[in-house]
Amino acid sequence: MRHVAVMTATGAIGLMAIFAVDLLSLFWVSRLGDQAFKAAVGYVGLAAFFAMSINIGLTIAASATVSRAVGAGDRARGRRLAASALTIATVISTIVAALMFAFRDWGLTALLHASGEPMRVASAFLAITLPANVPMALGMTMSGILRAVGDARRAMYVTLSGAIATAILDPTLIFGLGLGVYGAAWATVASRLCFLLVGWHGSVRVHEMVAAPSLPEARRDFRPIMAIGFPAIMANLATPVGSAYTVRVFSDIGEAAIAAGAVIDRVTPVAFGVIFALTGSIGPIIGQNYGARRMRRVRRALTDSFILSIGYVLVAWALLALAAPLLVTAFDAKGDSADYVMFYCRYGVVAWLFLATLFVANTAFNNLGFPILAMAFNWGRATLGTIPFVTFGARYAGVKGGLVGIALGCAVFGLIAVAVAYGATERLAKGREMARRAPSVP
Repeated sequence: MRHVAVMTATGAIGLMAIFAVDLLSLFWVSRLGDQAFKAAVGYVGLAAFFAMSINIGLTIAASATVSRAVGAGDRARGRRLAASALTIATVISTIVAALMFAFRDWGLTALLHASGEPMRVASAFLAITLPANVPMALGMTMSGILRAVGDARRAMYVTLSGAIATAILDPTLIFGLGLGVYGAAWATVASRLCFLLVGWHGSVRVHEMVAAPSLPEARRDFRPIMAIGFPAIMANLATPVGSAYTVRVFSDIGEAAIAAGAVIDRVTPVAFGVIFALTGSIGPIIGQNYGARRMRRVRRALTDSFILSIGYVLVAWALLALAAPLLVTAFDAKGDSADYVMFYCRYGVVAWLFLATLFVANTAFNNLGFPILAMAFNWGRATLGTIPFVTFGARYAGVKGGLVGIALGCAVFGLIAVAVAYGATERLAKGREMARRAPSVP
């Protein structure tokens, strides 16, 4: 528990800092006094979430493969895999940024039902920020490499540096230079560059954990890296796909629903940044112990992670319920928008009890050689656990019904994922014990 808690705490500081600054960005945008700007930020947040999900999948692949090599005592192989992971991340993140840039207007209108001023602002915002997806992907991958070697502090610095840059530049560019909502976009670009610089310093200069990039070696390592990376990417893409469907349903209800969603989408990561940090931190712990054949420690890490995540969600839920009126005032939410934010903070947050356990289980699947299970559970929740629940909930009770539907879908898949995670761990433990006891063949 101590190892899990320390790794989680250092990761949470960096993650919650960047999420808190994103929330602060929305606060500054709210001060501009136009609800259309908040709605636009909501659409932009979902698009950024899509790109971020792919980057997280690449980070998971880098962390899992490098940590296994380190756990097995093969540092040279770990350095080669780190270089290959960065090369692959560069290619994939560039393709993603180019495609999203080219089709951003179609995605906003056809997929999210954005229109009018919110759509126009969101399109221009994305045109500024999407190219910065490349340095963000590289910085995140380097953060995963740092976690793979156990340097949680420097991994924290990667995200913390971006948060500090955004905190300083947001008010300066939005109000000081008069760039308005687009000042937040340029601050985002600067923060992504900080990710890259700080990640490079820690992984390359300090730990020398990245070998010289080589295309032939990257091609050779593509299969083992993407054997984890592809399912992890697909698993992570499920969440923005499910969110996109929810946004589309809420868009048809009205601009107030999207404006409330923008507030919720910025408040939630701050409130539950510890959960994101936990799932990012336990991966290397599980990976190293799995590589060292310490299956009892793997089971203990899994149990402690479930305990820690559920306990944290209960505390965060209580704080959000108490803080709901303050959030409504701070972000100038009015009418239906204020009502939706209040409802989410007091009731909709229950979904995170089950999301947290699902995230922990998926991390175990990715690091124990069952990435297909993580993909299956995430897509199951994003489709079967989202579409029917949100559709019927919104049809009969509007936005509030949709939020309740999300919670019900999360409950179904979260509980099943916990049971399967323990089953998979036990299966691996028995397999290794049988292999150890089997007589050697002369």
